[in-house]
Amino acid sequence: MQILNRWVSLALVLACAAGVQQAGAASKAGQEKPSEQAAQVQLKALLEANVNAEWAAFKNKDKKAYDDLLADDFSAVEDDNQGMRTKAAAVAEIDRSVVGDFKLFAITVIPLDANSALVTYELTLLFPPKAVVRFKRVMVSEVWIKRSGQWKERYYQETHVR
Repeated sequence: MQILNRWVSLALVLACAAGVQQAGAASKAGQEKPSEQAAQVQLKALLEANVNAEWAAFKNKDKKAYDDLLADDFSAVEDDNQGMRTKAAAVAEIDRSVVGDFKLFAITVIPLDANSALVTYELTLLFPPKAVVRFKRVMVSEVWIKRSGQWKERYYQETHVR
């Protein structure tokens, strides 16, 4: 329970930091250099492609592709009440996955510094016609970090949307 409380606290701190950064960014919007704007556009495209790749890996049951996107110290909290997951546990879920398709909406990328970013989006998962549950909608927050020149997902948090 302590670990969960720490992660919830971390998520809240990151959300607050992101809000502060957004407010600061809004006040500096007219002052950004073209190279900074281009770098932010490039980062958004890169991380958006990574998010699509991670869900495509689930859909295609490609454990290696999914594993390659995750940091070694990756952890996740999903809306299924099963607690914190490690990288190994998250990758193993692919074997049990029945994701038929997925749709991503409203992806935002908020750079936290040169080597980290908060990515948020809405995700709709589509399951096979004979599945007990056909659709699942969640709001997702992910922390991506740049290590050894590669962007890796460090933390994943989802919240069920009704």
